Amino acid sequence: MSSQRSDDPARLVVIRHGATEWSRSGRHTGRTDLPLLEAGRREAEELGRRLAGHRFGLVLVSPMRRARQTCAIAGFGPRAEECPDLCEWDYGDYEGRTTDDIRAERPEWSLWRDGVPGGETAQDVGARADHVIARVRDRTSDVLAFAHAHVLRVMAARWVGLPATSGALLTLAPATISVLGWERDTAVVSRWNDAAGDPLG
Repeated sequence: MSSQRSDDPARLVVIRHGATEWSRSGRHTGRTDLPLLEAGRREAEELGRRLAGHRFGLVLVSPMRRARQTCAIAGFGPRAEECPDLCEWDYGDYEGRTTDDIRAERPEWSLWRDGVPGGETAQDVGARADHVIARVRDRTSDVLAFAHAHVLRVMAARWVGLPATSGALLTLAPATISVLGWERDTAVVSRWNDAAGDPLG
């Protein structure tokens, strides 16, 4: 990622938290407040190395422990502002279940199309993402956000003006760096799901 000029609009650099027990097993982890695995802590340390030297005007973090730990280990804890809009999708009655388990009961189920009983729809998550995007677009310096896979996939879709459900077209692994930026005056996804060892340039 090239350095930002002072007259460029703010970019949103988004980080998915490091590995947890449930992210490893594919269980839907919304409001269950799991800690990072030791492997996730090591991933957060590597994120800190990759992000070192880049200046951010604002650092936001989901209130969930796995995101806060990733943020703190990466070196941004003291500057971070908790942002409830960055919480993961509320999976309601499907919290803690895998997609295969759910489809044993509902063979055609799609989180993106059907939502979850007792939880959020894609549009609900999209409304939260829009709140964060509005904050970023009021700023003139890059914003860093630590959050979760599904909410960040929705964020990317909304950043470029697509429906929240278009987040289904993006995948996002733990401990990855993605950049929502600009090509002239057009909002673009300029980096996505980057787990490479290159530092953020």
